[in-house]
Amino acid sequence: MRALPPPGPRGQLVRFAAVGGVNTLTFSACYLPLHRLLPYFAAYTAAFAVSMAGSFFLNTYVTYRTRPTWTKFLLFPLTQVTNYGMQSAGLVALVGWCGLDTAVAPPVAALCALPFSYLLSRRILRPSHRPGSARHGPARPAPARPGPARPGPAAQAGPPPARSGEAA
Repeated sequence: MRALPPPGPRGQLVRFAAVGGVNTLTFSACYLPLHRLLPYFAAYTAAFAVSMAGSFFLNTYVTYRTRPTWTKFLLFPLTQVTNYGMQSAGLVALVGWCGLDTAVAPPVAALCALPFSYLLSRRILRPSHRPGSARHGPARPAPARPGPARPGPAAQAGPPPARSGEAA
């Protein structure tokens, strides 16, 4: 068995595409049976919700090689709202305007939304390596270095107040 592509943006993109393939199969496995029972858009919405949960875990573990957290889990659907909107608009356009079959249109719409989906999920799921970034909390203070003592708050406050009997 071959190893996963190396870390970094290029490897992430390759893994994202592979996860997308698995996700598409998961989506199709849900959509096609539901399409026989429900109107196409209702079947599409239900299949999208199921595949989104799988997408979160596959992308955290496989694509970005990071741990899933509750914060990421709660933010991931927010990024998918844009993806859902783009795919939905594409689906309606492909079926209504282009006359594409309702069983074929969802994967085509997903392919068109792929670049945007990658960028949005990467922003949420990829750990940031910048100190002090919002994803990792405030930056830690630098360790104290030996040397001259820093003046305390009183020394930084300005001149001392004048004593009675002294000129200001």
